[in-house]
Amino acid sequence: MKNKFLKISITLSCLTGLFLSISCEKDLPTYLEFESAPFASIDENGGTWKPVLLASGSQITIEAPSSTSSEAYQNELADVRDKMNSITGKQKKDITYWTNNPLIRWNEIALELIAKYNLIPGPNPDGTYTLPDPTNPDGPPPFPFAHPPYACRALAYMSVAQFDGLITAWNYKFQYNRTAPYKQDSSIQYAYPDNNIPSYPSDGAVVGRASRLILEAMFPLEKDYLQQKEAEFFNSLILSGGNVQSDIDAGIEIGNNVAAIALERAANDGMKKAQTPKAVSDSIKAAAYARFGWAWENLEVPPRPVGLTPLFGKVKTWNVPNIEAVRPPVPPQLDSEAFQQDVQILKNYADNMNTEWRSIANFWQDGLGTYTPPGHWNRFANQFITEDHFNPLRAARTMAYMNMAIMDSGIGCWDAKYYYHYPRPIQMIDNFQTIAGTPNFPSYTSGHSVFSAAASEVLAYVFPERASLVRGWAEEAAISRVYGGIHWTFDAFVGTDQGREIAQFTINRAKQDGAN
Repeated sequence: MKNKFLKISITLSCLTGLFLSISCEKDLPTYLEFESAPFASIDENGGTWKPVLLASGSQITIEAPSSTSSEAYQNELADVRDKMNSITGKQKKDITYWTNNPLIRWNEIALELIAKYNLIPGPNPDGTYTLPDPTNPDGPPPFPFAHPPYACRALAYMSVAQFDGLITAWNYKFQYNRTAPYKQDSSIQYAYPDNNIPSYPSDGAVVGRASRLILEAMFPLEKDYLQQKEAEFFNSLILSGGNVQSDIDAGIEIGNNVAAIALERAANDGMKKAQTPKAVSDSIKAAAYARFGWAWENLEVPPRPVGLTPLFGKVKTWNVPNIEAVRPPVPPQLDSEAFQQDVQILKNYADNMNTEWRSIANFWQDGLGTYTPPGHWNRFANQFITEDHFNPLRAARTMAYMNMAIMDSGIGCWDAKYYYHYPRPIQMIDNFQTIAGTPNFPSYTSGHSVFSAAASEVLAYVFPERASLVRGWAEEAAISRVYGGIHWTFDAFVGTDQGREIAQFTINRAKQDGAN
């Protein structure tokens, strides 16, 4: 009955999703085309919201700005006018691109880099493997391999830094209350819809600097590109009429400080140990076999000596106090009736594959060269944020909570994967063929299911009118891996429950941050 319910909900969710112009045949583009619109609110009390890494919005000290009547400020206004009078066509396009909510664009840049580096290192001529090395990012192979655990971590750190930085900016904006250049000088025309958010410190500069520093640390080969994008963006802040240079300088100071705090956490969160040596990987496998009498085998050719990030389940969580306490129950024994029933379900899907199942499997594949399942949900969140006209602070809140929940759920999923070390269908069913590759890590639970369920619960909390929609998409993502032949149905069902349970820790935190 549960399978039947899922198949019905999947069809409905796919049809409902047409309002986003999403094809169930094809992955989403990264770049969102949208026009700047007035914000639905400006959240004057946003500086009092509770940050994630900082103690409060006043932990980072920003000095009061110059008076708007001062010579220094008047010179800054003149600089804005001069630059706007000599604006180029390229600069006008830049202003249109960055919009009045540049947080979306920095998230898209992150997704583009994830897709670019989501390429699994191939074998050397002698059949051995060389792993990406952060101390030698040029490689070969280049660092990083932006697989789903790496991707969700990068997105979480960037989003949290953006959120904490903007809470800080909002604290000082409404404390110092310096209005934007276009409100000071009627000859300066603002490129975006009017709003009443003070300009000092620049929220755009906070987002740009924090994002650039986090992404440079995560993608060290992209430093030149990221610095070029930041320079282009900061220039557009002035050319839009929204900021003077001292606004930007204050925002940069916040961005520098909050990024440093985030990267200090990242340096000590355990990720550097997640990809283990073979001896450690073998001991994890042996321990699982001793517990349960089974173990996953890598069936790639040539086989990799170590699975993907066996100790990602030990990485520091954001909101779950003890990841082992929310570990899912033991999966079916390999000689049980429940297991044999699932074998028949998988065989039926494989023998009777139809266009609908294949389309769903392909749409949610999110494999190599894509922005991964966490990226897929970031793309959905970007769409909702723009449709509902969130200001940058509220947008950052959405992204921070969603990406923390996604990362925590991924940690929980990987804890289960390597604790149970459960075999995949291709290992247990004779002559079984998948349509979705052969992942290099154990089966139980399904990463797609866990990531998607966690993301959908946070989005259902932030956008309650879309709760049924996003939960339907999460169920579709879960069953897609069964259609693809790489997961058991219990991987998907239990994974969905696991993601929802873990997301609740983040939602409970969000309910206490003062934003509602």
